[in-house]
Amino acid sequence: MFLQHSLLPAFYRLGCFLHPRINSKLVVFADAHHTAIPFSMVRMKRDIEALGYQVVCHLHDYSRGGMIKGLFYSLVFMLLYAKARYVFICDNFLPAAACKKRKETQLIQLWHSCGLLKRMGYDTTEDIPPFYKGNVYGNYDLVTVSAPCCIPFLTSGMRQQPGIVQAVGVSRTDMYFDNAWRQECQTEFDRTYPQAKGKRILLWAPTFRGNAASPSLCGLGEIQTLGQKLGEEWFLLIKVHPHLDTIALLQKGEPISNCSLQTERLLPVTDLLITDYSSVLFDFLLLERPFVLFAPDLEEYEADRGFYIDYRTLTPFLTTEEGTLYQTVLWAYAAWKNGTYLQNLRGLKNFHCSACDGKATKRILKLIEMEGDMHGTFL
Repeated sequence: MFLQHSLLPAFYRLGCFLHPRINSKLVVFADAHHTAIPFSMVRMKRDIEALGYQVVCHLHDYSRGGMIKGLFYSLVFMLLYAKARYVFICDNFLPAAACKKRKETQLIQLWHSCGLLKRMGYDTTEDIPPFYKGNVYGNYDLVTVSAPCCIPFLTSGMRQQPGIVQAVGVSRTDMYFDNAWRQECQTEFDRTYPQAKGKRILLWAPTFRGNAASPSLCGLGEIQTLGQKLGEEWFLLIKVHPHLDTIALLQKGEPISNCSLQTERLLPVTDLLITDYSSVLFDFLLLERPFVLFAPDLEEYEADRGFYIDYRTLTPFLTTEEGTLYQTVLWAYAAWKNGTYLQNLRGLKNFHCSACDGKATKRILKLIEMEGDMHGTFL
């Protein structure tokens, strides 16, 4: 709290003193969880670079390297923040909320989660420590979401003023409409896993329980049993949240995931997805392929965190009991193959991701008045 409310604002003021005017060509992409550009920013960064802006990536995993490095990265960001015209983030990024920013600087939150599912932010007790003072989501000029249904709930969860959260689509979802990128994902997968050729690809991609500092997993044993039951016709991929793999590496010397490829690059090659409360479900909906919800701790999760919607209405292929997952997977895949599941999938997609149509990035650029700034009309 001391650093957040004293030292970081002081460095921001120093940056404003050193740069009395912002750099109208400077765009900063900032993230505290990655050392490479996150998938949620890839398309936006590419299109902004094509417009001729000066792009600076401030990407550091603040959980590694200790507090001193984290403080150093934060101070460097504040100096960039003070002179930038646009700053893009895609997750919680506390330094951006540490000061009262210049009005000339636009802070755009490319929120990484599509759809409407589990409670988040200030609508739950699990995301933000009670001792935190101020708004974790402060200073936002725009929060982009996947559909109108998300607006009131993210406005509440992020404590935003009306009009900040807008259903213009989620930039990263444009990638799923890019045939060349999808083929690239398929080629990469085939090269990495030649033993999967001719098999149906099944992906288990759960979220973590608790918070990022102390994450836990539920259902791994049942998934491993499922893999044995499915036999040679299926190829099972396990891809858990990075927080869980990090903890497993520290404790056991190896990750839980059995696949090194990024989750988003696995979705285009996946025939059926199993998840629980992860928003990866909504990305997968854009591909109109079947999914199964496996939530053995549903009652507990519902009581602790809670949902914005009735979780049990998402799909008829929901199981919470041990021993039923194998049959549920077979039923879901068969229903998709014969076409009876497709209407359900499209209904969900239209409700949760209606603004994700392959043109979200262009709409966002138009909304924040970046298109045409330097190279004529962007659209």
